Amino acid sequence: MLFCIFGIDKPNMGETRAKVMPAHVEYLSNAPIKLVMSGPLTSDDGDAIVGSLYVVEAEGRAAIEEFCENDPLIQADVWEYSQIRAFNKRVDNRD
Repeated sequence: MLFCIFGIDKPNMGETRAKVMPAHVEYLSNAPIKLVMSGPLTSDDGDAIVGSLYVVEAEGRAAIEEFCENDPLIQADVWEYSQIRAFNKRVDNRD
């Protein structure tokens, strides 16, 4: 199954985010679930990171929740709120 994980940062988390980013990137490189794609959400001008978006593949929600619990970005309490949603891909135009 595919899932989207969507998280919006708390205000003024840039320094904390930057500090935990190396551990976060390392965690993603060895993720226990398949990362289809991921990256930062940005302000409309692209200058500020305001959150994160992941599209992942896993057996079910429990695997996603475990993945999130162990993510250094989440452990550092960067996000103000987040959601996990099942995703039904209909179109994929990536070359």
